[in-house]
Amino acid sequence: MPDDLTLGKQQQLRDKKRRHLCGATMAVNKINVNIADINSGSAKPLPLDIMGLFFFAYRDFVGDADALLERQGFGRAHHRVLYFVNLKPGMPVADLLDILKITKQSLARVLRQLIDNGYVEQQTGPMDRRQRLLYATDKGREFFAILSKSQASRIEAAIASLPPGSDRIVRGFLASMVEKSDRPRLDRLSLTQNL
Repeated sequence: MPDDLTLGKQQQLRDKKRRHLCGATMAVNKINVNIADINSGSAKPLPLDIMGLFFFAYRDFVGDADALLERQGFGRAHHRVLYFVNLKPGMPVADLLDILKITKQSLARVLRQLIDNGYVEQQTGPMDRRQRLLYATDKGREFFAILSKSQASRIEAAIASLPPGSDRIVRGFLASMVEKSDRPRLDRLSLTQNL
C-alpha cells in the first residue's frame, strides 16, 4: 500500500513538471485570471477602475447605516424593506418580493422582525383580501429618516464636488446600470423623474 501512495505522488510530480515545461502553471481544469489576462484579448479594456470605485462607494454608502441597523438587531435586508415601504406606502408584499429578488421565506423573516418591533404594519388589500399591503409606522418612518440622513449627506457631498448639472448624469448612469426589464418599475417608483 505505501508503494501505491509513493507512486501516486511521483506521478503527481511528473504531471506538475510536464505542465511547467509546456508553459502551463495550473491544472488544466483551473482558470488562472489576472488583470493583464482580462484586458489583453479585448479591443476595449474592462472598466476595472470604475468597478473598484463602485465597490468602495457602495461599501461606504451602506456602512454608516449598517452600524445603526446592527444596534437594532437588523441587517441590510431590513433596510431595503424599510426603504421601499417608505418610498411607496401600501406596497404589496408581492411587489416587494419581485423588487428584492429574495425568497418568500427570507422576506417573511425580515418582515416579521420589522412588524414585531413596530417599524412596519401590514394590512389586507381593499379589493383582494389575500393581498398584503405594507406601511411604515411612525417608528419606521423615523428610523428610515435616521438611516437615510448619512446616506443623503454622502450623496450630496459627492455631487457637490462635481460640475453643475452632474447630478443628472449620475442619475442617468445609475438608471442605465439597471436591467432594461426593470426600467418601467423605476418609473412606477418615481425614481426616474429627475433624469
